[in-house]
Amino acid sequence: MGLVVGMTSKRPLILSKTKPWAEVMYSLFLRGVVIALLGLAPMAQGAATLSAAFPSGDNAGRAGHAPSIPLADTEIRQDVMVIPPGVDRSGKSARTGTGWEMRLAADLPSRNLLRLAAETVVGSGNIAVIYPESAEPFRSVFTQILDGIDDKAKNRVVRYMVSANVNPQDIANDLRRQDVKVVIALGRNGLKTAMALNGDLKIIAGGLLSVPEADGRKLTLLSLAPAPSLLFDKLKTLMPEVTRVHVVFDPRNSGWLIRLAKESARAAGLELVAEEAGDLATALARYQSILATADPRRDALWLPQDVTTVDESTVLPLVLQESWPKGLAVFSSNLSHVKRGALFSLYPDTTQLGRNLASLALDSLSGSGALGQLPLRDVLVAVNLRTASHLGLRFSSRQQQSFNLTFPEP
Repeated sequence: MGLVVGMTSKRPLILSKTKPWAEVMYSLFLRGVVIALLGLAPMAQGAATLSAAFPSGDNAGRAGHAPSIPLADTEIRQDVMVIPPGVDRSGKSARTGTGWEMRLAADLPSRNLLRLAAETVVGSGNIAVIYPESAEPFRSVFTQILDGIDDKAKNRVVRYMVSANVNPQDIANDLRRQDVKVVIALGRNGLKTAMALNGDLKIIAGGLLSVPEADGRKLTLLSLAPAPSLLFDKLKTLMPEVTRVHVVFDPRNSGWLIRLAKESARAAGLELVAEEAGDLATALARYQSILATADPRRDALWLPQDVTTVDESTVLPLVLQESWPKGLAVFSSNLSHVKRGALFSLYPDTTQLGRNLASLALDSLSGSGALGQLPLRDVLVAVNLRTASHLGLRFSSRQQQSFNLTFPEP
């Protein structure tokens, strides 16, 4: 049990016609139920996935595009469900627009479902997607990633929705029957399952910040961490007078990203002052020193998504409280920090993230894929207008229209 198989085929599997509940979920989505604020919960590092929290519609801010952020794996039911062909993950029939309900099939052994899936998708392609089951509003976020994957890879994808106790051997047997060569693994549980599969499968991971260096040599990770070059470009656009950026990081979590950041800073004409901290106490001391000596006329402070050095309950309040009276600009890789007072952040365009994961998988199939960790490049922009005003920044109407999300809500 604990497995869902979704595929493209000529006939449906287990489904029953019912009222169009997906339309209700979609309307809730449009009202901002799934506006995700990245990282309000602690973010696990290494092979762990990013945790995310979702603000209420009243506090979501103004969205030019509703943000959609990959999220943490959640506890899931030990059921087996089948995503019927011709029906998207929102539950709507692609052909008729009729609502469909995915019926639980807990009485059917997962091996039987796998056998049925293999029979109905022969020749459909060589890419599998392994991802965790989750409740709304998180399910809608995964739906957008999956939609992006399907849009790019077309009919070459078979989906596996897994629980924490899924038997990887069941999936491995089915993948061999379908001649799958590449697996796209989403989230912590998706990657854990993919890495437990036997064989020579190539793995493309998403929905994570980072993986251990050893694992990074075995797979390709499209990280949730925004590319430093994009952060620095946005900083120079908003505050061209800034010439130096401070950052505190744990090499175990963010070493790969800071190496990229140093190159990006030089290209942007910025001096990057990167200080290491292996524990919270050291990080706090580093921040206190920066806040005491930084020159707000030329300096800015960058908060990366680093669970060691950017603690939500101690570091963030200290940085925001001490930087405000000094007029020191603070920008972040974490969307939730903008709501709390950081000047700006970049966050994932989730559907495009799915397309890019599919592109990496297709490249891997063709033999042109590269291993390692890659930063996020398809991003949306969130800006705190109150902080901008406090720093003396004034934005034209055209500039404000380019912001995908603003705080506080008008």
